[in-house]
Amino acid sequence: MTSNSDARPSGTPPWPHCGHNTAADGVGCAGRRVGPHTACLAHLPSPDRSAYLAGLQPGADVDHRGTAFTDELLSELLTALTDSASGRPRFGRANFEQARFSGDAVFEGAGFDGDAWFMGAEISGQADFGGVKFNGDVSFLRSKFNGGAWFGGVEFHGTVWFRGAEFHGNAVFLQAVFEHAARMGPLACTGTLDLSEAVFATAVTIEAAAAAVHCRRTRWASTAALRLRHAAVDLSDAVLEYPVSVAARSRPFTVDDAEMAEPDLTGPRVRVVSLRGVDAAHLVLTDLDLTDCRFAGTIHLDQLRLEGRYTLAVAPSGLRRRGIWPVRWTPRRTLAEEHHWRASRSAGADGWAPPLDGDEVLEPAALAPVYRQLRKSFEDGKHEPGAADFYYGEMEMRRHADDIPRAERSLLTAYWALSGYGLRASRALAWLLTSMTATVLAMMLWGLPQDDAQPRSSGTVTGRSITLTTDAPAPINPSGPYWKRVSTERFEKSLRVVINSVVFRSSDQSLTTAGTYTEMASRLAEPVLLTLAVLAIRGRVKR
Repeated sequence: MTSNSDARPSGTPPWPHCGHNTAADGVGCAGRRVGPHTACLAHLPSPDRSAYLAGLQPGADVDHRGTAFTDELLSELLTALTDSASGRPRFGRANFEQARFSGDAVFEGAGFDGDAWFMGAEISGQADFGGVKFNGDVSFLRSKFNGGAWFGGVEFHGTVWFRGAEFHGNAVFLQAVFEHAARMGPLACTGTLDLSEAVFATAVTIEAAAAAVHCRRTRWASTAALRLRHAAVDLSDAVLEYPVSVAARSRPFTVDDAEMAEPDLTGPRVRVVSLRGVDAAHLVLTDLDLTDCRFAGTIHLDQLRLEGRYTLAVAPSGLRRRGIWPVRWTPRRTLAEEHHWRASRSAGADGWAPPLDGDEVLEPAALAPVYRQLRKSFEDGKHEPGAADFYYGEMEMRRHADDIPRAERSLLTAYWALSGYGLRASRALAWLLTSMTATVLAMMLWGLPQDDAQPRSSGTVTGRSITLTTDAPAPINPSGPYWKRVSTERFEKSLRVVINSVVFRSSDQSLTTAGTYTEMASRLAEPVLLTLAVLAIRGRVKR
């Protein structure tokens, strides 16, 4: 069965129509006539309608294009087509193109043996297609569901079209089966497009502008591409047997060269809220907001591919409070789960996003492996600067984990304080500058001798030979007030000693005992700090 029109006609419909109440607009009722009568099913006199319905058998073909259905009229039609053996309505070929359902449209449990056409149909109440079996092709092109739609357990054994469909409410396809759906959409849904536990047996492209898209335990048995707008996407426990991509579309979808309407949809970006239980080895995310995404529990997270412009949660910016003390958090990308953990603590929670009601708060010991796998994913993608943030997060979680020995956590704390785990060059340089300043000051006050020691030579003359011995006198510790030891000359000598110790490892300067030990300490500590700063800079510019 073919359709002559994909859109609601503005004038006379292309089929023999009822024309009831023609005086209103010159066209009247657009319902298709029920032959051999001149009226549609809605306007047939009661005796003629009863005779028509009585003549229908389960599996009969019906054509009620443009017909206005009430709850009672639809119920009468379904009753006439009900199979006594199964107790369910059964259609042959069915055409409800541009039909109007003033109440609910309940086709629950019905079977369509042939093609079914609902193009341009409008349902004012709830649409219930739960458990329906479409054995042929089915089309909902430009259909409008004003009260939401239930497709739970529906089976689409043929090709299905939802291009231009509008759902003003939730569109639920729980446990639906799509055997040959090559494309679903583009469609608009002001509520939740729920594909949870649905099965897509063949390669499919899903295009939707929706407030939310739920794909919990959805199974893709072939490749799939999700092109979405505005939606908050939940992929918890989805089964991906082949590559699946989820991408945000920046411009509205088009239907027949016109932009599709997106009523009541204002979300700025497509957000992924959960990847728990997903095998990410086949998953590609493009141009998505991952600020609220739960990564913990994702399988093969180290193989996840992030492309385009993606956004992750960040540490709170600016000065914050930890108890009564001000604190500034290191700028970095973080996991939503770390936000939840820090927000659940009584101290230091300012600026961290709290979990939603019912969300489990994971401890650092469980978050460290998540950071580690994301770091590996970025490193495998040659994105070393991006991987650095996840390395920082991994080390932070290890530093706070209760399964790490206290000695190791103390070492990690020192590593964090000195250089931000080898990732914060400014911190390492600040400590280096502080250390060098302290060393210079120590040299000026105690390390340099009072005066430069002048070597003295003494000897003996025996016959025609002379024996000379040169002695270097021991350095004399400086004396007098400290302020007299702080001079330009002593500062220049102290600075030369420190720079030579850090860079060239030897100063060749005569020092007091205190100065010698101070130089030894600077040779050990300051090159380490310099190295940490260099490594931090390299980590940020490495390809």
